[in-house]
Amino acid sequence: MPSLTLSDLYIYPVKSLGGIRLTEAAVEPRGLRYDRRWLIVNARNQFMTQRQNAEMALLDVHPAYNGFLLTHRQRPDLLPLYVPFEASPERTLFVTIWDDMVFAWRGAPAADEWLTEALGQPCKLVYMSDMVRRDVEPDWNPKGTLVSFADGYPFLLIGQSSLDELNTRLVQPVPMNRFRPNLVFTGGDAYAEDTWSDFQIGDLGFRAVRACGRCVVTTIDQQTGAKNGQSEPLRTMASYRTVGKHVMFGQNVTGPGRGVLHVGDAVSVLSYK
Repeated sequence: MPSLTLSDLYIYPVKSLGGIRLTEAAVEPRGLRYDRRWLIVNARNQFMTQRQNAEMALLDVHPAYNGFLLTHRQRPDLLPLYVPFEASPERTLFVTIWDDMVFAWRGAPAADEWLTEALGQPCKLVYMSDMVRRDVEPDWNPKGTLVSFADGYPFLLIGQSSLDELNTRLVQPVPMNRFRPNLVFTGGDAYAEDTWSDFQIGDLGFRAVRACGRCVVTTIDQQTGAKNGQSEPLRTMASYRTVGKHVMFGQNVTGPGRGVLHVGDAVSVLSYK
């Protein structure tokens, strides 16, 4: 059996904005530390993503002391916005993400103003505190399995071989950032992760629960914010990766609760679906 290695780690501190590539990351009950703990909501307090707001791809996230900086790739007139790792509980509200109504802490007024200017519509920046419980699909997971503001699961896993195989089918290859994974591994056959159940990275145990249904975000160039006119790679993926009504790529994963991952950690499959 070929050796498998954790080759990349990514966090997305603000849901649907740019990611940060790490060499090591702390694992917490909701996923990697700082991953999708911040969320942008509209005037109706509903979550915003690139699905409806492709220009969110133009907002980059950079590491900073005790937080991170937001910049707009095409708006040098907008000075970088500093956002701390955590908000404070002075201002709160309820926000909606998918079918969940979640209690959240408000970010600074300056953040709301900056995002409103950057995205051209009224926005608020909100934070999920450790006091909030947002459960992962209860029909698929044990009670008490938590997730941040990610779409549904604490981790998304993709094999590099899977992307490489997809790119052989495309006129214009796409980078991994189209799929916004947290965990990327090398080694093994394309789509090998589809067959996994329990697996281990280093000494930490994970479970691949089910495949991830992909959406229009995969067609958005993360550098320019432009949508592919031919709906690629989603159209090609649909020709051979459709299950039911969904196009599948990558695995939704739950984790061990606590620990540390390092790029270069060995990946071992313990059981299969």
